[in-house]
Amino acid sequence: MERRALEASGLEARAGDGAGPPRLEGHAAVFGVEADVAGMFRERIEAGAFAETLARDDIRALRNHDPGLVLGRTRAGTLRLSEDGRGLLATIDPPDAGYARDLIESVRRGDVSGMSVGFAVLDEAWGMESGVAMRTLRKVKLYEVSVVTFPAYAETDVSLRSLEARRAPWRRALARRRLELEEARA
Repeated sequence: MERRALEASGLEARAGDGAGPPRLEGHAAVFGVEADVAGMFRERIEAGAFAETLARDDIRALRNHDPGLVLGRTRAGTLRLSEDGRGLLATIDPPDAGYARDLIESVRRGDVSGMSVGFAVLDEAWGMESGVAMRTLRKVKLYEVSVVTFPAYAETDVSLRSLEARRAPWRRALARRRLELEEARA
């Protein structure tokens, strides 16, 4: 499973319907925006990439990708996901639980403002743009959306070692793809 995080400028806590509890809403992914993936390549998500998974799969909303901190679920109706003109819109009706109340307050205060997605790639296109490898996600299987504290990789020693180990196969694959593209142009 891959994860992508972004600073969700539109993430907000809203009052619920009438006497209902508050909800969280924001874009977990944005279409057509280039993102740097760990310094290995650039990536963008096409509109429609989530359409099939949204129609078919049971997706969770989590706190910081933690499966023990469930905020909502599509099958339960406590997570509603849709593609709009900007990207993947998530509306979450969090439980009346301490971790959810704390999160709602942190979002209200502006301390937490990021969202992230956990997914598997089903269809992608690779190319070179300005000398940089570019991956376009055409279709993905979505497992979860998360409200995250840090919408980027943590700069710890463990993370950096782990990141370097994960980069090696990607670098080899990108080098092969660059050669194929250059040969095709020749």
